[in-house]
Amino acid sequence: MRLFVSVDLPESLADAVRAVQTGFAGADGLDFVDPARTHVTLKFLGDVSEDEYDETVAALDRAVDSSRVGPFDATVGGLGVFPSLDYISVLWAGIGEGAVELAALHEAVERESVAAGFDPAENEFTPHVTLARMKHGGGKELVQRLVRERDPEVGTMRVEAIRLTESTLTNEGPKYETRARFELGR
Repeated sequence: MRLFVSVDLPESLADAVRAVQTGFAGADGLDFVDPARTHVTLKFLGDVSEDEYDETVAALDRAVDSSRVGPFDATVGGLGVFPSLDYISVLWAGIGEGAVELAALHEAVERESVAAGFDPAENEFTPHVTLARMKHGGGKELVQRLVRERDPEVGTMRVEAIRLTESTLTNEGPKYETRARFELGR
């Protein structure tokens, strides 16, 4: 099973995510993420066998405990891209308030997952919500301009847990299923 660790955006923010995406509708080459599936990825684990699953859950349980992060509010807003404005592969909304707590959760998940045998993260952690992926550069100049000019607010969410999510790739896009939930501040 293909797994990642996430903080999911609540359904109440889906319309606000959609509104931000709509502002980029004229940018050729963007493939928008379904607003109902938006999340902050703390760690992509990749393929995990049934034999490895219990240890993965135990590692995440330890991570939540060691992070000492309790429930908190996080604000979603602003825009950015990966890896740079010169070469855009991902368009995202950032995290303002709550970024410190998300970074602490990421660090704990990273530490415990690497100890459990998963590969370390290749990039520095930037808490974000992916809005779209750029399939080709046809609309690059429009995306560059809008990212520089706009600073949208998506909203605030209460973060009370992290999730171990299974991603199944289909022709209609990824299907997500929560496999385990880990409450913060236990």
